[in-house]
Amino acid sequence: MEPRILVLDGNQRAALAAVRSLGAKGLWVAVGESCAPSMAGLSRYCRQSITYADPFSAPRPFFEDLLKQIDEQNISFLLPITEATTYVILAYRDELPAHVTLPFPETVSVEQLANKNMLFQLALQQNVPVPETIFCADAEEGLEALEAINHFPVVLKPFKSKILQPTSIVSTQVVVAHSAREASDALKSHLFFQFPFTIQSFIEGSGQGIFALFDHGEPVCFFAHRRLREKPPGGGVSVLCESAPVNDQLRTYAENLLRSVAWHGVAMVEFRVAPDGTGYLMEVNPRFWGSLQLAIDSGIDFPWWLYLASTGQTVPQACWQHRRVRWLLGDLDRLYLVLKSSAEVYTFGQKLVEILRFFTPGLRTRHEVNRWKDLRPFWFEVKQYLRALKS
Repeated sequence: MEPRILVLDGNQRAALAAVRSLGAKGLWVAVGESCAPSMAGLSRYCRQSITYADPFSAPRPFFEDLLKQIDEQNISFLLPITEATTYVILAYRDELPAHVTLPFPETVSVEQLANKNMLFQLALQQNVPVPETIFCADAEEGLEALEAINHFPVVLKPFKSKILQPTSIVSTQVVVAHSAREASDALKSHLFFQFPFTIQSFIEGSGQGIFALFDHGEPVCFFAHRRLREKPPGGGVSVLCESAPVNDQLRTYAENLLRSVAWHGVAMVEFRVAPDGTGYLMEVNPRFWGSLQLAIDSGIDFPWWLYLASTGQTVPQACWQHRRVRWLLGDLDRLYLVLKSSAEVYTFGQKLVEILRFFTPGLRTRHEVNRWKDLRPFWFEVKQYLRALKS
């Protein structure tokens, strides 16, 4: 029987990268999203587009829609891209048909990494450096803990970025507080601090990620990139990045963590490297990442290799090469933020330099979304971008 793959979260750039990767191998790939059309659904490699209920506002109806589409389209491989769809599917995974492959380990293993309160305790057991951490069950405990803290800034970190509730998904955010008053105000004003969270010391330094694929507890490959430009400019989503050698120490930390939970599938292990070279664990995301296309262009075809590993097939030997990838509209947003910033942040001369850099990304730089052989997703993204500007 022909394998049929359903990639969810079709408006995500990682979904588009996965669809292009798998579709180019001749596999039948469908794309799902809560609205139509979607960016990945317009790819030439998408055979079928489907819609489902919004997982944020209707998690159970979303899953029921998914079951219906699995039956109607005879789906055999399910690939969620975001935390929202992943957590809902894992919550109801026992109801999936037996023939459907879900490329994740046991749910308890996912929880050990996705739940930051559990993750940091695991990291301490594995001798992986973590910032100084106070574990809090709710805002009341956090307010009591603040009374003993005399060094700021601190980081208030919810135990999950997306919290699944019976009738909705709660989105959270990390808060950096520069004083006890700021921290106290944040704990009182954000409802998601009624769930568990941590208070951590702030680590100066730069962020570095280790991207990994594991096959039932054994490492298959690792990948890393270097962020050249981010949106916002002070740090955020990568809009221009290049492949880079994997830091051996960070790789060891990531491998130890993933081995300890018998990981299967992809994961993004985030660190913050302090000026003294120490890499402190920030989080582990059990999903694909925004710059996935860079890894594929560099020869590390994560979606394809994930499919092979999850279906009992042999994965090729990993061998990466240097590549650079740009998210054009994200880079345009970054330039806009630079140009509208005050002279104290960017001088007139610095702004001119940034304009020049925008128009000269490098001859060998590839664009992440706009590809000549598959342009429809880019035109869709442009339309969405212009619509957002008007609103």
